Amino acid sequence: MKILLTALNAKYIHTALALYCLKAYAKEFQQHIVIEEYTINHQEDFILQQIYRQQPDVVCFSCYLWNISQISRIVDNLKKILPHVMIILGGAEVSYEPEQTLQQIPADIIIRGEGEATFYEIIKGLITNTLSLENIDGITYRKGNTIISNANRAAIALDDLPFVYDDIKPFQHRILYYETQRGCPYNCQYCLSSIEKGVRFLSKKRVEKDLQFFLDNYVTQVKFVDRTFNANAEHANYIWSYLIEHDNGVTNFHMEITADILQQESLQILKKARKGLFQFEIGVQSTNTKTIQAIQRNTSFEKLKAVVKQIKNYGNIHQHLDLIAGLPYEDYASFRNSFNDVYMLQPEQFQLGFLKLLKGSGLRKDAEKYGIVYRKDAVYEVLYTKELKCDDIFRLKQIEDMVETYYNSGKACKTIEYAISFFETPFDFYEALGDYWIEKRYNEMQHSKIELYTILYHFVCDTECTAQHKDIFKEYLKLDIFMNDNVKTLPDWLIEEEQEKQKRWEYYNNTALIKHKAVHLSEQTPKQLSKRCHICFLEYDIFSESKYKKQIVILFDYGKRDILTKKYHYYQLV
Repeated sequence: MKILLTALNAKYIHTALALYCLKAYAKEFQQHIVIEEYTINHQEDFILQQIYRQQPDVVCFSCYLWNISQISRIVDNLKKILPHVMIILGGAEVSYEPEQTLQQIPADIIIRGEGEATFYEIIKGLITNTLSLENIDGITYRKGNTIISNANRAAIALDDLPFVYDDIKPFQHRILYYETQRGCPYNCQYCLSSIEKGVRFLSKKRVEKDLQFFLDNYVTQVKFVDRTFNANAEHANYIWSYLIEHDNGVTNFHMEITADILQQESLQILKKARKGLFQFEIGVQSTNTKTIQAIQRNTSFEKLKAVVKQIKNYGNIHQHLDLIAGLPYEDYASFRNSFNDVYMLQPEQFQLGFLKLLKGSGLRKDAEKYGIVYRKDAVYEVLYTKELKCDDIFRLKQIEDMVETYYNSGKACKTIEYAISFFETPFDFYEALGDYWIEKRYNEMQHSKIELYTILYHFVCDTECTAQHKDIFKEYLKLDIFMNDNVKTLPDWLIEEEQEKQKRWEYYNNTALIKHKAVHLSEQTPKQLSKRCHICFLEYDIFSESKYKKQIVILFDYGKRDILTKKYHYYQLV
């Protein structure tokens, strides 16, 4: 018997943890189980052909928000060309409305919730010819023309689940996912984690063994899928301390945390972490008190703000902060306030998300109550609400695009910081920039890195409050360009003078100055410096408050990017 476990990941570098959990738990039947991972960028016909060529007896799909539309079409066609194949669906997207899903998709069985024990019982029954679906908890299945849902399955002890990564080779150059807990203590109404009550944890002994595997194999990045990593402070502190003590200097660990509950004990531990060891994702969602109460978020933005600032001051942890547009009671003006509140914290990444009405979530059930209108098909994203018109949503979409293009990419951080000083708030700057893109139809095409800088330069030249400072903006853009890349071809508006090339060599040959300003480069010959570095001449002192006209000489070192900002270091020679 051949059992195929498959998923459509959002990106190639992602791994479908659920598939490996199922296979690891069914260890005694592993010779029958094959895992095949695809991405949502693969052609559906290609995936269908690949599955058909394997001629499986059972095909299991891991279903989530981002892949359910494609999977439903693949399953429909798969049943036509391989009608004898048993098709099993599992995952968050099919667990909460299973009867309706089976009415729409011609699958045979849906595994609801945790799947390890349920999957094991199904395939054991198939392989030993003793399958009795009516006796298996946690499934919804077809029996003739009837759809039957059995009782929910009891939660399993996490230490009973085997570690899934026994061999690191298949996961080279990919992100690995790992969990030390299941469940969430919070009741956020936009999230599915609020449905499962209680939190279960792996034992410390088990966690140590698992983490050491990642460390010993120098895995690039491990993403914890724990819904609130620091839900239990003792558990979180123990793991953070262990990873700091056993740090291999390479592996990065990503966690979703609730910042406002972090205590000083935790912060003092985190202060000791190597730069780049940890990466935190922190959901703010809104700073509107009425909105926070409606979604039962129960967080304190003032406490969160203090913690984020303290971590920022440590300079060793990447912080990713989120907002959600389309929540109850949040209109355009309120979202503007939330945006500015979070932007002022200057996280390394700032994500503007849009409310998705997930199956099983509280907000989906209360959508009519709050006047939330959303897309019929996955990803069930908000179209408008009582407070946010469709015009507002689409305008926020363009602002999101500007934040992603210029802030999260880090392409123009210095220029943008200066530009914002001419606007009332950061939101107003991104709003104006987004409107400019729409007006000039830049949103209708792809742009190179250099073109993005050119568009930003044209924006400041064409905008009344910044136009008279365009020469200073040119110097900021020059700084941003060379901080991000060792650019060989500059845009027309930044072409360097011929005499600058000769002056550059004079500085490369000034060993005393190099030693004084960038001692780590003092052993480099002028020729080596010219290959590793770039010297740029600024016509204004953009580092002074007055920005007066004065030539500034900057040396950019392209030896290594900063692990947090991803930018190259630079040194002011003159």
